[in-house]
Amino acid sequence: MPIHTLVGGVLSVVLLLAAGRAHATDTLDLSKAVVVTREGELPAAERAAANVLREEIEKRTGIALKAGTEWPKRKTVIAITGDPAAASWGQDLPEGLETRPEGYTLRVDADAATVWIIGADARGTLYGAGALLRKMDWAPGKVSVDASLEIATAPVSPIRGHQLGYRAQANSYDAWTPEQFDQYIRELTLFGLNSVEGIPFHDDRPTPVMPLGRREMNQRISAICADYGLDYWVWTPADFDLTDAAARAAALDQHEELYRDCEELTGVFFPGGDPGDNPAQLVIPFLKDVADRLLPLHPDARVWLSLQQFDLPQIEYVMAYLKTERPQWLGGLVAGPSAPPIPFTRNILPKEYPYRLYPDITHNKICQYPVPWWDQAFALTLGREAINPRPTHYAYIHNWFAPYSAGFITYSDGAHDDVNKTVYSALGWNPDTDLTEIMRDYTRVFFGSEAAVPAADALFALEKNWEGPLKNNGAVEGTLLQWQQLDAAHPELTDNWRWQMCLVRAVFDAYTRHRLLNETRLEQEANVVLADAPVIGAEAAMQQAAAILNRAVDEPVSTDLRERIFALCEQLYHSIGLQTSVEKYHAIGAERGAFLDFVDYPLNNRWWLEDEFEAVRALPGEAAKTSRLLELARWENPGAGSYYDDIGNPAKSPHVKRSPFVFTEPGEEAHPEPTLWWWDNGKSRARLSWQTSMNYPEAVVYEGLDPAASYTVRCGGYGSFLLRIDGERVDTPEGKLPMGEFAEFEVPAEALKDRKIALTWDTPTDEGDLNWRQQSRLAEVWLLKR
Repeated sequence: MPIHTLVGGVLSVVLLLAAGRAHATDTLDLSKAVVVTREGELPAAERAAANVLREEIEKRTGIALKAGTEWPKRKTVIAITGDPAAASWGQDLPEGLETRPEGYTLRVDADAATVWIIGADARGTLYGAGALLRKMDWAPGKVSVDASLEIATAPVSPIRGHQLGYRAQANSYDAWTPEQFDQYIRELTLFGLNSVEGIPFHDDRPTPVMPLGRREMNQRISAICADYGLDYWVWTPADFDLTDAAARAAALDQHEELYRDCEELTGVFFPGGDPGDNPAQLVIPFLKDVADRLLPLHPDARVWLSLQQFDLPQIEYVMAYLKTERPQWLGGLVAGPSAPPIPFTRNILPKEYPYRLYPDITHNKICQYPVPWWDQAFALTLGREAINPRPTHYAYIHNWFAPYSAGFITYSDGAHDDVNKTVYSALGWNPDTDLTEIMRDYTRVFFGSEAAVPAADALFALEKNWEGPLKNNGAVEGTLLQWQQLDAAHPELTDNWRWQMCLVRAVFDAYTRHRLLNETRLEQEANVVLADAPVIGAEAAMQQAAAILNRAVDEPVSTDLRERIFALCEQLYHSIGLQTSVEKYHAIGAERGAFLDFVDYPLNNRWWLEDEFEAVRALPGEAAKTSRLLELARWENPGAGSYYDDIGNPAKSPHVKRSPFVFTEPGEEAHPEPTLWWWDNGKSRARLSWQTSMNYPEAVVYEGLDPAASYTVRCGGYGSFLLRIDGERVDTPEGKLPMGEFAEFEVPAEALKDRKIALTWDTPTDEGDLNWRQQSRLAEVWLLKR
């Protein structure tokens, strides 16, 4: 991993040092403390710091701390100032204060019964208050802090933000009130957030859950950011043709209306694509006109551009423009999905322009950073946008790319990725922060001191649930037990939406594993019956096999867990607006976090076999019917000495070469990963092995082969199969095959002499203009011993 480097001239230093003086106790009681601020009109962030601290302590403990501007006698004091020179309390301030932008010093002086929160500026006080909330021990009726606490720190990344788009596509934000946005933005600042990005224009689909119109809500979010002294950005794509003069003029008027609405506005982010399909030669003049509308109203704001979906000539055009014109209205460039590689862009971008990251932390598959080798059972049920605490993975991704950037504003479409936001915020402040410390701060501030350590461990366990084949991951049962025991021990957290999210994931994961084991066994039993079709007859075999497969419905497993999932989803809809179902909770689409609608999706080939049975019944004659049933029965079990791999399924691809690490280089040279397809709105009846594929695996390797035998390679998938055996190309059938048909290749006898072969595939050179969904891909491979 790259060494952490200086970014934006700011380096973070965190000191947790033992105090030099001995104390009678190792904690300082804050239950009767007075929050003291300096006199006069305070900057928004400094004013917010005192309010946040007092209000959040009261919410957690029931204790309402007093506040004032004069130093009280014989009282514990929490002193907050963003301008040490202006503090007029008659007290000696600590030495060695943090002075870098947005930094703070948090120091406990137990002898003087004082907690100092001294910001290098107004924002620093807000982050210092957040640090105290993260580190304090609290429970109803009591609050204290470690007497040796001493932190002096400033952020590494100047930009640390998250996208909170009030639009129909979101799986929860669209249901929020202004008060919920205020609370969530406040909570994000506890871990160092300084930027919020709204989505004011895109996606005008109606949704019944919105409490306010979009224009009004975006005004409110901008005002909330102003109240906390934060930066407000907007994401404003042009998903229309910029050569359409009327549409272009209307868009500029819409921009100006937005700018007049915004109390605070820092950045206008324009994605080059996704959505939008305009060339750079049209985008740049449009953005200059956007800037002409922006700067008179917000002189310090800037326009930012991503190169998403730009081809090389368009990238070269942008870079030539920047080097020649040096536009002052441009804040910098933004990296995003389908943009050029991050190191490449940073290297060619003039150094005076910062480079902001736009990482996708919200999706699990068919995305920028998919879950590595995710089990298909999860992909089919939890889907693309389910609750996804992935602290280890996103810490890895953040720290890999952070040295190239001035920071990030993440892509998020809901509260389900809350843990990932926290990881990014904390590491944006200091990429060397221990991940366990981040997770314990998270659980301490949101769940309480008593639950902090076991809940942090249980959060890590949720991420581990998604590693490797689900059927072999017995740790899923342990994770469920952890969360059940925590839930029993902490009934006070029943209404906490973060707690509910963790619980429903633990229950859903275990329920899915129970179903997978059961339905896998049922399909195996059905295949035994189908293999007996020549003896008992085709119709009898199909009827018996169907009855076995339908036991998944008639005799369901773990119904108590299923009921708990439904109950928790109901709670989440009311507590945080999480829309886990299209019909029940108004999710805008099945792919947008509606995992409740897939809780019973078959985890074996029951649906496909039902359709195959109908096709078999239409075949002429008993011989043809029994022959096809034998093919179905032996699909994944081709016999002694032969092998089968479901290429994209980690549980059924023992010969596929994979990276030895769970996480690999996350950039453009990453190891190949499966694509977990989304067909028929998530309810595809296709064979499961066809719903996951690769183009292509690093290799499929077989060892211990019989050099005296003959072998055939059979490939299934879509398109062309340009096979190499031990590096040598073999003759390829002409044409492109549809899914469900196969190409066969004889293995040369020479290749078998060492009892080992390695299969690789060339990427077709005639598919560059095809959408990635239409490009060739590999789903299944057999090595058949003849």
